[in-house]
Amino acid sequence: MRILFVASLAHVTEMKDAIANTAPGETPPLFPTSMKESFFERAMRRRGHDVAVFWRERFARNYRFRAGFTPRKAAQALAQLLPPRLNLQLHRRNRELLHAVEDFKPDVLWLGSGNRTILPSTLASIKRDHNCRLLYASGESSLIFSFPLDEQAAGLWDLALVNDDYHSYQLRELGARQVICLPLSAMEPDFHFPRQPNADQRADLACDVAFVGTLLPPHIYGERVRALAALRDFDLGIWSVHDVPAELRPFLRGEALGAPMLEILSAAKLTVNPHGQTMQYGGNMRLFEAAGVGTLQITDDRPGIHEWFTPGENILTFRDEADLRDKVAWFLAHDDEREEMARRAREHVLAHHRYDQRVERIEALLASL
Repeated sequence: MRILFVASLAHVTEMKDAIANTAPGETPPLFPTSMKESFFERAMRRRGHDVAVFWRERFARNYRFRAGFTPRKAAQALAQLLPPRLNLQLHRRNRELLHAVEDFKPDVLWLGSGNRTILPSTLASIKRDHNCRLLYASGESSLIFSFPLDEQAAGLWDLALVNDDYHSYQLRELGARQVICLPLSAMEPDFHFPRQPNADQRADLACDVAFVGTLLPPHIYGERVRALAALRDFDLGIWSVHDVPAELRPFLRGEALGAPMLEILSAAKLTVNPHGQTMQYGGNMRLFEAAGVGTLQITDDRPGIHEWFTPGENILTFRDEADLRDKVAWFLAHDDEREEMARRAREHVLAHHRYDQRVERIEALLASL
């Protein structure tokens, strides 16, 4: 197949680094390794598909969420209120997508969530004029992350994929015809493996309990913040590319995306991965990445965890903050048990949760339409 990704680039620095680090004679990657699409690209190419990307939005610098009012938030809110017929830049980007489709002739348009740019009329014309399937892929709740253009286009999608099964009901209510719960993250054996930091890196990164991820705004990540706050008397290290709440700032050690994130997880004895309020079924990116690195992971007890792992055998789950503290303390005091469970987690995702397997499943779903 010929697959054209339509996505937004927020990790600009990582993209520039990925291109700069491409070996002579090799094809530069379409995505930075901080985006899951990077690993879908690799798996698709291995399976013989042609892949390209159209950036509907490309930020000037790495996006950073800040609490409270910011000029960027105000500009985005005003842009959403502007009728599409008056937004000249939006119409230009839609024409550019049509030209990209004419040139690449995709069989599948892979639409990432969070669309503020591509009009439903543009997608309808691509379907009609190019016999192109529309695949929508989202790891976010449409109730919380509301994007009118996504909602208006839901009836056009041939297939929608969601991380969280509860999100599938929301998309069906918007008019999506076929919605499948399939984790849109996995592990890539050549990338998600245990790292061996040198002495200087280990001194900077080592901690008993590591967390890498987003902690604001509170109405989305409040549960995550409460879980980490319960571990403040442990040797806790936090890395985030966004702002963090005041109660956790003493534990902030810096920013991390891509390979540096894996070095952090490798240097920690244990990593904690609460999903937050918007993923009540479970299935975020870190779930499979941390297991691939071979560090013991403890996550909140979500239904999907029991579908994709075996709690107590290859992953730990916690019910509340007291349970979290008890399990963290016990496994920090029992190195053999902690390392054995982490080893089983890596073996499990290598066997069942590789990006190649995700692509095989998507191929079968597209073939069945």
